[in-house]
Amino acid sequence: MADLSTFQQYYRLADALIENASKEQLADCSRLLALNLAHYQGLYGEVPLSEVQVALDVSEPNDAQAKLLARGLENLVGVLGNVLSGLGEERH
Repeated sequence: MADLSTFQQYYRLADALIENASKEQLADCSRLLALNLAHYQGLYGEVPLSEVQVALDVSEPNDAQAKLLARGLENLVGVLGNVLSGLGEERH
């Protein structure tokens, strides 16, 4: 299952990035992800958290759940990587 393998790789990368992030950087990442979610909800409607929770609670996700998990971690890694690299920060 390629998506599950991708999820596991992103999970390890996310852990490494989180380990190196400050509390402020994690807060910035959380804010950006919240804005991304709000934007999505504005375009497509509410995201049913019950479906998301099911994907997190299963020991062996199906293909759709594995794809959702991989994409979620890809988003986290992307935003956290940008925050850690200083992308978008004002330069003096």
